[in-house]
Amino acid sequence: MSAAQPSLDAIFAALADPTRRAILSMLLEDDMAVTDVAAPFQVSLAAISKHLSVLAAAGLIRQERRGRIIWCKLEPDGLRSASVWMQGFGQFEPVDLDDFERFLHQTLSQTGEGNPE
Repeated sequence: MSAAQPSLDAIFAALADPTRRAILSMLLEDDMAVTDVAAPFQVSLAAISKHLSVLAAAGLIRQERRGRIIWCKLEPDGLRSASVWMQGFGQFEPVDLDDFERFLHQTLSQTGEGNPE
């Protein structure tokens, strides 16, 4: 894996948060200004900016400044490496990330390993 390509750990960490998954779903429709991304959420603009930074660092979105407005756009190949990795297991196709998160939470809770939150 090249240094420029985000790791699977960064991608899955970004996908672990429901707010970030909701943001990705919103960006499926079209590019959005940061303020428009923040509008439906009951958190501060600073919190949304942090979520966007995590998504960008994982290679899932790209941000670009157009004048005074910062626009967010899905990175088309951002999920490719994670998708290829999951498809290797067969049973995860098609992938429902919410179900996958619930499975991990339940498994970690039952084994007592890690922090399930």
